[in-house]
Amino acid sequence: MNRVARAFWLDSPGRGEIRDVDLPEPGPDEVLVRALYSGVSRGTETLVFRGGVPESQHTAMRAPFQEGDFPAPVKYGYLSVGVVEEGPGSLTGRTVFCLYPHQTRYVVPAAAVTPVPASVPAGRAVLAGTVETAVNALWDAAPLVGDRIAVVGGGMVGCSVAALLARFPGVRVQLVDADPARAKTAEALGVDFALPADADGECDLVVHASATEQGLARALELLRLEGTVVELSWYGDRKVNVPLGEAFHSRRLTVRGSQVGTVSPARAHRGYGDRLALALDLLADPALDALVTGESPFEELPDVMPRLASGDVPALCHRVRYGDPGPGAHA
Repeated sequence: MNRVARAFWLDSPGRGEIRDVDLPEPGPDEVLVRALYSGVSRGTETLVFRGGVPESQHTAMRAPFQEGDFPAPVKYGYLSVGVVEEGPGSLTGRTVFCLYPHQTRYVVPAAAVTPVPASVPAGRAVLAGTVETAVNALWDAAPLVGDRIAVVGGGMVGCSVAALLARFPGVRVQLVDADPARAKTAEALGVDFALPADADGECDLVVHASATEQGLARALELLRLEGTVVELSWYGDRKVNVPLGEAFHSRRLTVRGSQVGTVSPARAHRGYGDRLALALDLLADPALDALVTGESPFEELPDVMPRLASGDVPALCHRVRYGDPGPGAHA
């Protein structure tokens, strides 16, 4: 078998290229995966592409199978779905998810891949990492039956949170975004939509994922007395002003950070593998297809990434396609 793969590298901030990679022979506890799809998480990956990861966060921001260092050259990414071509019999031929960068084939420990349920198409499974972030955020937020909830920011993470909240009984969920086009996404996910100025207030909980100062300020305004904002935004190297004046103290508001790098303390008895497996199970819902808003071949990624970073290609999750899925892979 050809042991040369191809991988997408950030050569310098704002410039990517595809490089050849020599693959090792898989060991007894390793698998060789042929990629079917990968996903570009527009918020985090375009921040990396622009070279915007602050030096203080270089270690915290490392992806599990990242090569190189920030700002560049670096091979970065974490939403890969493929078929196991070699490895333990229980995995060979299975469609799996792995937190791997954009690469045509790769060798990883067998423990690093998670089988994709038969009920989940491979093309949708690229959302697993983002849905996992949403699961962790809701473990942190602990919404209750009948809560009034707003999700401010209709990007990939915000929409994933809204999609999961739509399943909670008796909950009022409103997706809030400055882009009116997000109304169609909200409808597909089964939640209400509002522009920031029109959003419903007196919320028990607001999940903020817009990565803007204006969004955070509006999130605080939407809370009831003693309400909580769960902050999911990643601001990179930007300084952010948090509006802690006006009614922040008198209304006894709370801002709580949530980050997928650590399993929520509320579910300390659950491991990373449990959380990811749950996210994949939740992807059986076809409504989540609304989060995949574009697709292109792997070979075009050096041209596509600058357009994603600049906003010329509007996207939630942009899916990267690797050749023919082949027999046995549920696409």
